[in-house]
Amino acid sequence: MRRRLHTRRTAGAVAGFALAGLLAATAATAPASAAPTGAGGDRRVAVEYFPDPGGSGRTVEVPVGAPVRKGAAASPLSAAEAAVDGTVGEQAVTGPSDDRLDIVIIGDGYTADQQEDFHADATAKWADITALEPYKSYQGLFNVWTVDAVSNESGISGDPGPDTVRDTALGSYFWCSDIERLICTDIDKVAAYAAQAPAADLVVVIANSTKYGGAGYSGLQAEGHPFNGVSTLSSDHASSSLIAAHEIGHSVGLLDDEYTYPEYGTWTGGEPGGTNSTTYTAAQLAEKQAKWYRWLGRTDPAGGTVGTFEGSAYYPLGLNRPTESSIMRELSNTEFNLPGREAMIAGFYRAGNALSSSVDTGVAVGPGRRIAVSLADLGSAVAGTHPNRPGAATGLARTELRWYVDGVEKVSARGRTAVTPAALGVRADGRSHRMTAEAVDRTDAIRDPAVRALATDTLTWNVRATGHRR
Repeated sequence: MRRRLHTRRTAGAVAGFALAGLLAATAATAPASAAPTGAGGDRRVAVEYFPDPGGSGRTVEVPVGAPVRKGAAASPLSAAEAAVDGTVGEQAVTGPSDDRLDIVIIGDGYTADQQEDFHADATAKWADITALEPYKSYQGLFNVWTVDAVSNESGISGDPGPDTVRDTALGSYFWCSDIERLICTDIDKVAAYAAQAPAADLVVVIANSTKYGGAGYSGLQAEGHPFNGVSTLSSDHASSSLIAAHEIGHSVGLLDDEYTYPEYGTWTGGEPGGTNSTTYTAAQLAEKQAKWYRWLGRTDPAGGTVGTFEGSAYYPLGLNRPTESSIMRELSNTEFNLPGREAMIAGFYRAGNALSSSVDTGVAVGPGRRIAVSLADLGSAVAGTHPNRPGAATGLARTELRWYVDGVEKVSARGRTAVTPAALGVRADGRSHRMTAEAVDRTDAIRDPAVRALATDTLTWNVRATGHRR
């Protein structure tokens, strides 16, 4: 069964002049004021930013749109530029959008002549993110698209100083809310470009700049967008990629921040909903079999062992986190802790399927029908059985493929990606049978049975055992 992060909205085929016209119409509705309210009017949204590379984050509310500055109206694109604007590229497309977590990368501050630079930066930033686990092992569940956004000027506003104003496609800018390292953007313009891609679950905006900065937007579905999260980051600063890796932890893994603010004091509420925050001690987690109790005492990739460490979700007292440090606490630690990894993998499988087939499960098949399935390239628990990765499995994922007839596994077919019902023992006996392909991720990074269920994908066909081929 298909599991999405949210309701999918399929993009229309709008490109070139049509996109330029849409954005021009958006700009025409902006208030004619020099005040730094957004082009989105009074609408505001929460963002997270990281003042220092490697440090902890802060949160602030910012305008949905970019500031409108007197005398800084956008110049129209030429016909040649408009023909490039909105072009969609395939950065890393691994399967149908209905079976994948779709990420759209858009550049800002790149002129028409700099779009190849944008593509190179998108490749580099995505490589930075997928060098980290569990992104690395689960790339086969992602589709990554690029959308070209043509700016009239190179670079973005606020670089190098707050008085620097540039005419760019998305209106991205440093010094958002008077915070130098906070890169804000015009979310409505971002949405217009993201809609050009076949699908958008998450959006990453790469700002053309060597200056460190970025941000993470959340709660955007309340603004009517099909995606919930947007990350901004600067193109040519090595630490900026970690901002997106952290932000996707919120959007996909539903993880809390693990850093704290002294002014928040003591948490006095009940048990929070976040996977990686708890009011319980380690002993209480074990007694109640709650949250990350299955990981207690395990050596953790983020350092130390899993336990309970005071301070999480901004509260220094009253809430505990699983490990002393992790990427959800500070960007100097590039590892998700073990409970965080499991939460991320759960999010990947909520959005994506590891198993797909071109044979329609809604149509009955005959015993002689060849049924082929495809597995996302996540690795295999059985050496030599994965079509794209022969030999021993690598990485975290351990995909195992099994076949069943009427609920009974056909062990001899384990790992095979193409079978016929007849080869599995279905005969033309005049009865109906059910044939099921099941892909299960047996990774050691999953301990919760509920997450294992998410990591199990099945396809079932009704077999009409009459001897006719369909």
